[in-house]
Amino acid sequence: MRFLADEGCDFTVVRALRNAGHDVICVSETAVGATDEAVIHMATDDNRVLLTEDKDFGQLVYASGHGHSGVVLLRYRMPARAAISQQIVVLAAKRDLSGHFVVVQPGRIRIV
Repeated sequence: MRFLADEGCDFTVVRALRNAGHDVICVSETAVGATDEAVIHMATDDNRVLLTEDKDFGQLVYASGHGHSGVVLLRYRMPARAAISQQIVVLAAKRDLSGHFVVVQPGRIRIV
């Protein structure tokens, strides 16, 4: 699967997805300081699922009606962060996330 990791995305998630064979580009490596709108455009233009920890992308997708190729919103507090990488790798292996808005929390995944 092809992903674009937002600048604030936990890099352990990026590393785990890359190690699992996924194509992951990081905003922190290619477009530091890009606005949220620019990031969602980059993901959509390159047909990548956006990985983010920023709830503002929900606002862009739902309130503003912005098109997307898929968004995975990671919602993990510090004590549960150790499990985030493995949960994303398993999710990406089981489901095509393209075109969906996904919220991943400890023990809970919502796919819209």
